[in-house]
Amino acid sequence: MSGARGPRRMRSNDLTVGEMARRAGVAVSTLHYYEAEGLIQSWRTEANHRRYDRRELRRVAVIRIAQTLGIPLAQVREVLAQVPSGGAVRKADWQGVSEIDRRMELLARLRGQLDHCMGCGCLSLENCPLYNPQDRLGDNGAGPRRWLGEEEEREAPPDPLAP
Repeated sequence: MSGARGPRRMRSNDLTVGEMARRAGVAVSTLHYYEAEGLIQSWRTEANHRRYDRRELRRVAVIRIAQTLGIPLAQVREVLAQVPSGGAVRKADWQGVSEIDRRMELLARLRGQLDHCMGCGCLSLENCPLYNPQDRLGDNGAGPRRWLGEEEEREAPPDPLAP
């Protein structure tokens, strides 16, 4: 399914597929793939040449950065569906983009805790932010509960000397 719109009059800021690929730093085939996935849109001239509104560059930039961060295209599509494609994008249009906020929070938490762990050398369990005495958080689910769990799981660990 193509996101191509019907013929319209070309504007001076519209880009050919080659110009779009060059400006976005991707292959033409990547643009075709993004379009087939419903992430970006083009339109066709009367001669059936594909054209992109220059504002689609912003969407390609978001897609590329999200992919670099490991965000699946399905989630990127959900995010971009919330942002208008034909007009100016306002700050309010990005308010519902919680996946990016969640990932930024996780990365910041990981960096902070890894900085602590690198200097720690695991010499003191009483001060370890990841310590899980008697695997108490294991009942809540698999994985790194101190990082990915509910907010109360991410708080300071309980006193390791408590029963």
